[in-house]
Amino acid sequence: MTENEIRLPRVMLWKNPLEFPKIVKNPAPYFKNLLDENGGAAEVMMTNRYALMTDRADLIRHVLQKNHKNYIKTSIVRDILSKQTGMGLLTSDGDYWLKQRRAIQPGFHRKRLQGISEVMIDEIQSYMEDKFDQLAASEEVVDLYKEMLYLAFRVVSKSLFGEHVNENELEVIDETVSNGQQIVVDEIRKPFIKPWLYLSGAYAKNKRLRGKSDELILDIIRDRQKSKAKHNDLLDMLLETEYEDGTKMTEQQLLNEALILYVAGHETSAVAMSWIWYMLGQHPDVEEKLYQNVMDVLGTDRNPSFEGLRELGYPLQVIEETMRLYPPAWIVDREPLEDDNYNGIPIKKGRDVICLIYGVHRNPKYWENPEVFNPERFTPENKKKQEPYSYIPFGGGPRLCIGNNFALMEMQFALSMMIRRYKIEIIKDQEVDINPLITLRPRYGLKAIIRKR
Repeated sequence: MTENEIRLPRVMLWKNPLEFPKIVKNPAPYFKNLLDENGGAAEVMMTNRYALMTDRADLIRHVLQKNHKNYIKTSIVRDILSKQTGMGLLTSDGDYWLKQRRAIQPGFHRKRLQGISEVMIDEIQSYMEDKFDQLAASEEVVDLYKEMLYLAFRVVSKSLFGEHVNENELEVIDETVSNGQQIVVDEIRKPFIKPWLYLSGAYAKNKRLRGKSDELILDIIRDRQKSKAKHNDLLDMLLETEYEDGTKMTEQQLLNEALILYVAGHETSAVAMSWIWYMLGQHPDVEEKLYQNVMDVLGTDRNPSFEGLRELGYPLQVIEETMRLYPPAWIVDREPLEDDNYNGIPIKKGRDVICLIYGVHRNPKYWENPEVFNPERFTPENKKKQEPYSYIPFGGGPRLCIGNNFALMEMQFALSMMIRRYKIEIIKDQEVDINPLITLRPRYGLKAIIRKR
């Protein structure tokens, strides 16, 4: 260490054996408090080595944007997550990632999103008529998180695969994704459990599910390749994707990218929508303002549209403020390829950097009364005042989530269409807590009663 380098505090997670199980169960608030006590950056012993953890916006920006070429996905993504999703935009690095990004990014153009918006609106409308109207008539207590999962599942499935896929096939894909996520979390947080995952048959079950799911998706891809019909969906976008030399993606590449779009599009929106309803239930004044705003813009009959997204400014503020408090992607990690230094903080080659999104979004250095739900933070005027990289629910830098506009559009449509039709009553006195898996889920679900307005 040179005289100009800062010596960061070091923390071992298992220094107190009684606390360690609680940390494994819910690490997000523990990590946030740890960083609050240590000036926003610390070296944390994770499993068998230290990692640099931070919720400083400037340091996160350095890693994700300003010196991004020095940072790659960590071994957690390369060796664990990629086994579930394949090597695609989310999990790849270097020249291959750049090639995929440059080829796929143009497919998310305005005309494509406009076509997909019509699929989204039709599916949300159909879901309300098929399911939510019945739940409202019965006034039974439901798990709103499961309902949002199912809604997002329908929307992303139709947006990705069109009308081709039936419900049974989609449920197989969905079960595979959920099972794979649990395996990933177990391997990351409890590496000592791997022998049990073999002995218990968990790995074998996961392999069977992935094989079945992969074949279903490949069948969809092959059928679409044989068909000459055009579809306003993401699968057509992937099939039309062309590299600079005029070649197109292989079957395996199409499978990997389709699966990643499905996983990312499904999970992010469902988790965010669940927390949105929860926050509205805690803040009836915001809920009433949202309802009145939507009624003023859309009235009782007019559906939202791609062209009219800018009219839905207040719904977007509610979405953005909820994703500040409950970012679905609550953590981002990178591995430095070479030694680096940021304002005296040494960043060693091969030592993971953990960017705590959950922490920076609640950091009082960047947010006044950070624990308070206040959508006014996200008016156009106030957004201009935000510290760069203090708000990054979709990541940042060149690896900013490619589907961020897709997700925000879906949530604006769903929130606007549902708030004017239903009054959602969150059950009081239920236990609500975060469950930081790959995404920030509600641990015990979210009990609610749905009523027609």
